[in-house]
Amino acid sequence: MRVLIIEDETRLATLVADGLARAGIRSEMVHDGNAGLERGSTESWDAIVLDILLPGMNGFQVCRELRAAGVTTPILMLTAKDGDLDETEALDIGADDYLRKPFSFEVLVARIRALVRRTGRSAEQVMQASGLEIDTATRSVRRDGTAIELSTTEFDLLLALASREGQVVARQTLYDEVWGYEQDHRSNVIEVFIRYLRQKIDEPFGVKSIQTVRGSGYRLAAQPESVG
Repeated sequence: MRVLIIEDETRLATLVADGLARAGIRSEMVHDGNAGLERGSTESWDAIVLDILLPGMNGFQVCRELRAAGVTTPILMLTAKDGDLDETEALDIGADDYLRKPFSFEVLVARIRALVRRTGRSAEQVMQASGLEIDTATRSVRRDGTAIELSTTEFDLLLALASREGQVVARQTLYDEVWGYEQDHRSNVIEVFIRYLRQKIDEPFGVKSIQTVRGSGYRLAAQPESVG
């Protein structure tokens, strides 16, 4: 699944993108209405997350222009305002759903998946990464057809790496996405769970897929290395 995030608050947009990545959903960000309209109307997306208060062109205008141009991509609008008028206008001009700030990423992901299902679009639920099959709907993992039992934290850590396959993922990013901001970043919890993952997804299969990048973080290799 590919989602366009149109949100002018860079930090919030990044948090939304990270939350979607944990669920196996790819996304791209733009930070003003004009750019959002251009990307939304010229590229193919499974869903659009659209803030109302945007520079250049507000979310209502972007939604109207997209629908006027014949774009049928599901649109979920975000609003920081209370009251029914924003929500009513959003639906009247063609938005498919709305969500008030602040919101939980679990609810956001559930709403997006529901929109995609309702509009008949095909959501990618099974990720292929480093020789693994990762089903984000059932939270199950397989390698070479063999099921691998992972704990909730192990699965979330794997997903954070798999959604950025081939890229170095900083320790800070892993702390924020898997354990949250309350985690003591001086602890060795990441190292412990990386070891757990290696013992489950790599060692029984004679491969090495999780790489340590000293001083930076960890990377899930696109092609696992054979061991021994």
